[in-house]
Amino acid sequence: MGLIDRILRVIRANINNLIGEAEDPEKILEQTVLDMQEDLIQLRQAVAGAIATKKRTERDVSNAQSNAASWYSRAQLALQKGDDNLAREALNRRKSYQETASAMQAQLEMQNTVINKLKQDLKTVESKIGEAKTKKDLYIARARSAQASQKLNEMMGQFNPSGSVSVFERMEEKVLQLEAQSEALASLGTDDLEKKFAALEGGSEIDRELEAMKAKMLTGNNPPELPSSQSSAGKKAQI
Repeated sequence: MGLIDRILRVIRANINNLIGEAEDPEKILEQTVLDMQEDLIQLRQAVAGAIATKKRTERDVSNAQSNAASWYSRAQLALQKGDDNLAREALNRRKSYQETASAMQAQLEMQNTVINKLKQDLKTVESKIGEAKTKKDLYIARARSAQASQKLNEMMGQFNPSGSVSVFERMEEKVLQLEAQSEALASLGTDDLEKKFAALEGGSEIDRELEAMKAKMLTGNNPPELPSSQSSAGKKAQI
């Protein structure tokens, strides 16, 4: 019965502890179910062996009973022939076979009890293994979910929101700075252009005035000339 006890201990093992202690719960659970199935195979072999032994015992009981009956017939024959001694020996032989048959019959009853118990244990183990397989799938799913959650939590732990926000703030400041520089350059370019057009407009006005003066000179409408220095000197001498 040590095999059955070992199987039942495996079935009653705390799978949650396996999940908590094992590096790979899925492999541990798979291996545990495989071990249980191997134990189940051994238990089935033990049941099959017990049944085979029972059948041999049944044959031995049948043979012993048959021999006992045969020696009884011989004892009757010896009595019919008037040979009491031979009949007595035949009866002794018959008794020996009867005792053998009785002993084997008692053994057969014990074997029946053991086989019935083994069959019952076999059904129990098969049922427990079925439950273990169901729990295995459930715990594997839970283990995978827990591992995924753990990885997600680790990623979230490594994630620094303030650092990411500061990066965006720096980038925003950089973009604003670039935009300001672009506007300043555009403003400088506009001022230069305005100055050029102002110079052109001013030059046009001077040119118009110059052309007007030339036209007056050609028509004799020159403005009065200023007196020369010699005329001024002669007038002073006459005085």
